[in-house]
Amino acid sequence: MAQFIDYYQTLGVDKSADEKQLKKAFRKLARKYHPDVAPNDAEAEQQFKQVNEAYAVLSDPEKRKKYDKYGKDWEHADAFEQARQQQGGGFGGFGGGGGNPFGGQYTYTTGGGEGADFSDFFRDMFGGAGGGAAGAGFGGRSRSFRGRDIEAELRVNMNDILEDNKQVLTVNGKQLRVTIPQGVEDGQTLRLRGQGSPGAGGGPAGDLYITFRVSTPPEYRREGADLYKEQEVDLYTMLLGGKITVQTPTGAVNFPVAENTENGKRVRLKGKGLPKYKSGGHGDLYLDLRVKLPTQLNAEERAAFSKLAGR
Repeated sequence: MAQFIDYYQTLGVDKSADEKQLKKAFRKLARKYHPDVAPNDAEAEQQFKQVNEAYAVLSDPEKRKKYDKYGKDWEHADAFEQARQQQGGGFGGFGGGGGNPFGGQYTYTTGGGEGADFSDFFRDMFGGAGGGAAGAGFGGRSRSFRGRDIEAELRVNMNDILEDNKQVLTVNGKQLRVTIPQGVEDGQTLRLRGQGSPGAGGGPAGDLYITFRVSTPPEYRREGADLYKEQEVDLYTMLLGGKITVQTPTGAVNFPVAENTENGKRVRLKGKGLPKYKSGGHGDLYLDLRVKLPTQLNAEERAAFSKLAGR
């Protein structure tokens, strides 16, 4: 039987915690257990996953409402309520001893302490009564439940999204070949139907949601498919014009600089940004040209600059 994990206890907050308190607790713990902070630490990685899972549920008002009522079986809440309505609502109350069709009493707590485990409660109500097979309901009717959705993060570099890229991931004990779409943005989520946890009683499997975390090199700033970058240009080229070599995500290109170019001028390299996600084409690369002043002037250069300055 899976051990009950109290999401409130995981985040270290009271059940009355508001959205601001939840977010503050989550950020503090996420920083503490993040794989970048504690690399190669299996325990920290597991804690990070639990913190993410707890926050994902408690930060969603609908999910939190179901969790507060049904505990770790909150994902089956809709199916259970539907089944109860079909049976005329004759199950009695929750949270205390209520009447039920089997003549006994059940108690339910979200803390996983006293009272029957809610998974056992489901089994007794829908399949365990009178020696019936698991998954059987009242009158022999079959009861099935959809499997749990799984959320995972995939960290990739900017080079990984320049074209469609396939990677093999191990999720829930099985290997999946996942395509990283070109141009995918940081924080975007990909849904893989039926790749979550298996269902119960013949029910469908849940889905797998993969959130991409795209690392952008520090010299770039990204906005969609467009990139922004500061480009140093020597003083002589800014004054007299000429060509410079610019590094782009797909390689080096030569770019003409007009004479008397002002410091900080922004220029565009059309189509030299990132691929556009699912729409074809590429974004642009914008360069903010910055003057690189000469250093260690020789006597001749110093004299020339002095002359220009009228000294």
